[in-house]
Amino acid sequence: MGGVPEGHSGWTFLTNHARVLASIADDPGTRIRDIAARCRLTERAVQKIISDLEQSGYLTHTRQGRSNVYRIEQGTVLRHPADAGLTVKSLLDALDQHESTRETRPGQWAGHQRSDGTREPADDDSMAAIGGHAE
Repeated sequence: MGGVPEGHSGWTFLTNHARVLASIADDPGTRIRDIAARCRLTERAVQKIISDLEQSGYLTHTRQGRSNVYRIEQGTVLRHPADAGLTVKSLLDALDQHESTRETRPGQWAGHQRSDGTREPADDDSMAAIGGHAE
């Protein structure tokens, strides 16, 4: 198994639970190993977070062969009282909007990152939509 990812000191705006959930939202068939790499967590930490999310009703999974396919319960309300009424969908929409903006700034990557960490170039239509040049 892989080593411990590079550590981070200090606080962050997003919890590890939110990062894992966003990673699954991007690719419901992703592997725990890939989630761990993307979120800079250990595989064991990701397994625990997925278990927490499933036990709290935010996530379910089904087996397809040797892999899991995750399903996010998007209508589930966030847990913190200050977030009363906000759903998982609203959180993921906000994160997706931020990620889309971040990926399409001038000089930034405009493609899609696959679950294995490799990048897929944007198609001609999406490049034209952000002002890029399709060749």
